[in-house]
Amino acid sequence: MEKVNDNKETLKGSNTVKDPDEWTTGDEPMTGAQRSYLTTLSSEAGEVFDENLTKAEASKLIDELQHKTGRGLESKD
Repeated sequence: MEKVNDNKETLKGSNTVKDPDEWTTGDEPMTGAQRSYLTTLSSEAGEVFDENLTKAEASKLIDELQHKTGRGLESKD
């Protein structure tokens, strides 16, 4: 397996994990699930929530805030 995006692994040649900048729908408004999770993460991180993010921007911010808060990250035993 090749390492992809720090904590995510995918099979070599697989497209199951893509860079949000390469998403064909990345410029669409964030999904309801992204909005809900970002509301929680932003609150926990003490950040202001931006309701006008795209899907790609929301995905990147989720990754950033997960690292900041430790929420949603797999534990390394």
